[in-house]
Amino acid sequence: MSSIIEHFQTLTQIPHCSKIADRLLEFLVTFSKERGYDVEVDDVKNIYLSKGKPTLCLQAHYDMVCMGKAPVLETYIEDGWMKAKDSSLGADNGMAIAMMMQLMDEGQELEFLFTSDEEVGLIGANKVAFDLKSPYMLNLDSEDEAEVYIGCAGGVDITASKQDSYVDGTGYCYEVAVKGLVGGHSGVDIDKGIPSAIKVLGEYLYEQKITQLASMYAGERRNSIPANAVAIVRSESKLENTELVKVRELTERPKVLREGDKTIEMLHRFKHGVHAQNEELGIPDVSINLAIITADEKGGLLVETSARAMDAVKLENISKETLAFFNAYGYQVKLEDKYPAWKPDISDFTNLVSQEMQSVFGKTKMMAIHAGLECGVIAEKYPAMKFASIGPTIRYPHSTREMVDLESVERTFEVVKQIIRSVNEEQKRY
Repeated sequence: MSSIIEHFQTLTQIPHCSKIADRLLEFLVTFSKERGYDVEVDDVKNIYLSKGKPTLCLQAHYDMVCMGKAPVLETYIEDGWMKAKDSSLGADNGMAIAMMMQLMDEGQELEFLFTSDEEVGLIGANKVAFDLKSPYMLNLDSEDEAEVYIGCAGGVDITASKQDSYVDGTGYCYEVAVKGLVGGHSGVDIDKGIPSAIKVLGEYLYEQKITQLASMYAGERRNSIPANAVAIVRSESKLENTELVKVRELTERPKVLREGDKTIEMLHRFKHGVHAQNEELGIPDVSINLAIITADEKGGLLVETSARAMDAVKLENISKETLAFFNAYGYQVKLEDKYPAWKPDISDFTNLVSQEMQSVFGKTKMMAIHAGLECGVIAEKYPAMKFASIGPTIRYPHSTREMVDLESVERTFEVVKQIIRSVNEEQKRY
C-alpha cells in the first residue's frame, strides 16, 4: 500500500464530519509542525501552512459529508476501488489531504490551505484572509482524472418554513417509507437519473390522493440527493406497497396538519433536478435539489433546498422562482450560504496544468463542473492569483456508495509533483 493510501487510512480513523472536525484540525496542525511547516489557524478553523519560499499553494477542505455509519469508517478495496462499508468514504476531500501529507513528508517548499466546513456552505473559504504568497493555487477537490477544471457553478441554499396547526384525522393510519435509495451528490450527480426519495414519496401520496399528513422526516444533507423519506399519514382507503414505497399500518390515530394537502401538493409540484442544460460545457446549467423536509409533531414545517447555476444571473433567477413557489404555499423563505460561480478562465497556469496532465495520462480536457469549488470564493479574495482544480476519480460522493480509484490517486499525485517542478522552474526564470 502506498504512503498516500496509508495517510488516507489514518484520516479515516479521525472523525471529521462537517462542523465537528476539531480532532482532524489538531492532528493536521501537529503533523505539519513536526515536519517544519509554519502554521496558522484562523477563527473559522481554516489551516494555513508554509515552508521556505513557496511558488504554489495547494488547497483542499478537511471536512467530509458523513452518511450511513460515518464517521465510523471501515474501508475495503474491491477491483482497485477503495470503498467504506455502509458509509461515505471521505475521499472527498480526504484523498487530497493525504497527498498533501505526503508532500509534507518530502519537505516540499509549498503553501497549503486546508479549509473548514466546505460541505455545509463553503464556510471556511468565505472567511479566508491569510497572507498567501504564491502566484498560483491548485485546488485538489475535483473528481475525474485527466481533467482540469477551470470553472464551477455558484450556489445558494434556499430554506422555507411555516407553522401549521393540527386537526382531527379520519381513517387508517400508515407509515409510508422510501428507504435505502442510492443517493448522490446534488451537483455532479443531479443529471444521472438518481431518484429522489422525497419526490418518490411525494408522488405516491399525491397519486393516492392522500390529504391527511401527520408528520414527515425526509432527506439527509442539503448537498445530497435524498436517499430516505418517511411520512405518517391518515387515509380513508387501504394503501399498498409499490416497488420503492413500503407502507405499514399503525394502530395510532394521530391528528393531522390542517394544510397537509397543500404540503403534499407542493411536493408533487416542486421541480427537483436539472432546470437547464449547458450545451457548450456538456453539464447542467441550472439545477435545484429538494434536500430535506421536516413536518414535526408540533406543526412546524421546514423545507431545505440547494440551488446551483453556472452564472450569477441564472442563480438569481432560480432563487426568485423558488422564493415565489414557496411563498405561494404560505412559507417564509431564507437564502443562506450563497457562493459565487467561478467563471471559466484559461491562463498560462491552466495550460501548464493541462500539459502535465497530458504527460501522465496521455490525454487532458479543460472542464467546468456543476458543483461548488472553493476556487470561485477564494479567487474573489485573491484576484492576482491564477487557479486550477484537479483530482483523482471519485464516484458517488456524499453517499454510502462513495468510492475512489486507487490507481487514479497515484497517477494524479504524479501530475501534482510535475506541476510543482514546472512551477518552480518557471519562477526561477523570472
